[in-house]
Amino acid sequence: MSPRSPEAGTKQSPTTRVSTLTHEPQHAASTFAALGDRTRLSLLAKLGSDGPCSISQLSHGSPLTRQAITKHLRVLERARIVRCIRSGRHSLFELDPEPVHDLRDYLDRISAEWDNALARLKSFVEE
Repeated sequence: MSPRSPEAGTKQSPTTRVSTLTHEPQHAASTFAALGDRTRLSLLAKLGSDGPCSISQLSHGSPLTRQAITKHLRVLERARIVRCIRSGRHSLFELDPEPVHDLRDYLDRISAEWDNALARLKSFVEE
């Protein structure tokens, strides 16, 4: 995978950014759990492509009720993948990609560990 460019407005460079996964394993589990639902993934896709949306906008064209959409958004909000922006009586939900980037970093690290273990096994078997 190619390295990520730092997000606009972040203070840390990609090399100094500290993953939330290394400090909060429960956060990683809740992020994986939140991403494990087809409806939530479709909500994230919509927020990723359309930007901040209201519950009405997210429920438009969906067979789900506004209450069901709200329930899914709350799960994503607890996992810190989505945040609610309130302006007066209106609430907009926006995607925060950082937890997903943290998961990708975590999976890349695990993949590298497995690659190293398999390389050591191959070396051992071929000796």
